[in-house]
Amino acid sequence: MSKIRSMSLTTRIMIGMVLGVAVGFIFQAILAGEDDYLIPLGLFSLPIKAFFVDGLFHVGGQIFIASLKMLVVPLVFVSLVCGTCSLSDPKKLGRLGGKSIGLYLVTTAIAITVAITLALLFNPGEGIGLPSQASYDAKEAPTLARVIIDMFPTNPFEAMAKGNMLQVIVFALLFGIAMALSGKAGKRVATVFEDLNTVILKLVTLLMNIAPYGVFFLMAKLFTTIELNLIVSLAKYFGVVVLALLLHAFVNYTLLLKVLTGLNPLTFLAKMKHTCLFAFSTSSSSATMPITLETATKKLGANNSVASFTIPLGATINMDGTAIMQGVATVFIAQVFSVDLTISDYLMVILTATLASVGTAGVPGVGLIMLAMVLNQVGLPVEGIAIIIGVDRLLDMTRTAVNVTGDCMVTCVVAKSEGELDENIFNDPNAAKDLEDYHKSID
Repeated sequence: MSKIRSMSLTTRIMIGMVLGVAVGFIFQAILAGEDDYLIPLGLFSLPIKAFFVDGLFHVGGQIFIASLKMLVVPLVFVSLVCGTCSLSDPKKLGRLGGKSIGLYLVTTAIAITVAITLALLFNPGEGIGLPSQASYDAKEAPTLARVIIDMFPTNPFEAMAKGNMLQVIVFALLFGIAMALSGKAGKRVATVFEDLNTVILKLVTLLMNIAPYGVFFLMAKLFTTIELNLIVSLAKYFGVVVLALLLHAFVNYTLLLKVLTGLNPLTFLAKMKHTCLFAFSTSSSSATMPITLETATKKLGANNSVASFTIPLGATINMDGTAIMQGVATVFIAQVFSVDLTISDYLMVILTATLASVGTAGVPGVGLIMLAMVLNQVGLPVEGIAIIIGVDRLLDMTRTAVNVTGDCMVTCVVAKSEGELDENIFNDPNAAKDLEDYHKSID
């Protein structure tokens, strides 16, 4: 047990993930189409599905996700208020917003362009038979005007309770600016927020101790219930999406980082492994946000005044992974239904998906809503979503890892441009090797 505790958090999470996948495959093989299977234990038996999959794994995984999401609103609000009130130049906030949103839109446009190009090259929709009852109920997406209006909360406490991150971000920015302009009163309140920030970061560390177990539960349930036959039948589509995601993460992001900052991309990727592993396990940019923010500040050296703005914003509007899925899915569905799309159609897909990444920010089920918008824009049947939805859960995990990588890349670029990046921390391979190391240092 002492050896396990001495391992790094990343290693323990990896062990939890591997064990979870292994247990999931074993349970799936045992169940093999049966409703349940009883494990005999002397006087009584344990049902695999009822006790483990729907019981222990489900409850444990959901408690883990809930504990992470519990941190998101207080962490974002307190951290963003601290960062905003510390800005000496009010104009800096406008520059941060312009640079961040611009970079997020550019990377999204690049992502979907790469996805469409690869899909046209590999033709994943050829030879796919349509399911007999393909149906999907597409929810209506809000207009861009509605989204802009809804960014401003009528009740900030309600926005926090509902986890409406755009409204929380706007209120935190306004509150931070008001504190900065309030003289001595603002400084007294700022001291309270700095203390709150320290306490919340300590809470992050405490919850990280259950991360390996939470990851195990999530992986075990997923790989017990995932339909492997769907992945086999849609192997070409699945492979093209994964290839596009990997190219975007390892080529596009690293090139942008090198060109715009001169920083070493290999150092960046090495420091992202823990965050990516977490994002892959949770399949949620919001749930991973506490870890992403810590990585950006303690491992990559971005000042909190920048990272506290770019990371929550990125978790809300950065849809690179989703855009890649949309690009491949659009070509795939067009080929399945034998619809020929023109160059102008593909350009419309790129434009629609890029703008929709902001226009549908914070909307539940945003990925499928965006895909429905794109399909409608080029006249493809929305019912085609039903064909790919079965394998989307596993792809969503990879998309989330790509998204958080993009969040940190943009943070590094913006921080470097503002002179708010500590390159000594960025280049130090031992800087906050694991999150608990940092918090032990301030005990």
